[in-house]
Amino acid sequence: MNYLLHVVVLVGLYTCLAASLDLLVGQTGILSLAHAAFYGFGAYTSAILSVRLGVPFVYGVVAGMAVAALLSFVVSLPSLRVHDDYFVLATFAFQMISFNILNNWTALTRGPLGIAGIPVPVIFGWSIRSRFGFVALTALFAVFACVVVARITAGPFGRVLRAIREDEVFAQALGKNTLRFKVVAFAVSAALAASAGSLYAHYITYIDPKSFTVMESILVISMVIIGGAGSRWGPPIGAAVLVTLPEALRFIGLPDPVAANLRQIFYGTLLIIMMMFRPRGLAGRYAFKE
Repeated sequence: MNYLLHVVVLVGLYTCLAASLDLLVGQTGILSLAHAAFYGFGAYTSAILSVRLGVPFVYGVVAGMAVAALLSFVVSLPSLRVHDDYFVLATFAFQMISFNILNNWTALTRGPLGIAGIPVPVIFGWSIRSRFGFVALTALFAVFACVVVARITAGPFGRVLRAIREDEVFAQALGKNTLRFKVVAFAVSAALAASAGSLYAHYITYIDPKSFTVMESILVISMVIIGGAGSRWGPPIGAAVLVTLPEALRFIGLPDPVAANLRQIFYGTLLIIMMMFRPRGLAGRYAFKE
């Protein structure tokens, strides 16, 4: 039972990540390879504050979101002036730089040793220690991320984002400051990813840089593509598919290195099939164009 609840928690965490990335990929048409970096900054900010300063969980989450949003301006303001493949390369560079900072700034992050002993969340005096408690808390985070994205995209701001996705030059011709809209969307996306990172840190109680590599960014992108870009149901469906199905390999009894390689083969095969036969994903509104 604990194992099944652990899988449910992972689905919720990745739903939060996929929903936040869908704000960029599905709604704005921007492909970012830096999502794991913001996920990691949220995790490390919350972990450092709680372990070294005793900051409560809620304040750690807010601080992680603020740090990620501020760092998003570092990459978005210069990078969003370029387009398509150049922007992807810029975010990839930011992802690699971020990983090296987490891996080498040992005085702050302890480098490859990671940060252990992260306390469990305490909210209004309620200490969350059981799997059921984490399932409820993760569901709250996932619903929050999905609702924020839905509310943003349902209004005039969302219509401008979709106009940027379809034809940015035309949106500029209508007098819209497209750079400002993209920067704001990037910041919101980064903050939501950081909230998932904070929860992940307090759930696992140990983090190291290997959890926030470019492969993690690619996994989240895969969830958006397979679930369906621009759809409210796309992120949770994509997260459920790419978390639960590979877990079935554990029951075959294969050695861990073999099972890990098979997971990568599974991800790649599923992506190829989806791009060939259903580019809109299982529940998407837009075909993936990057």
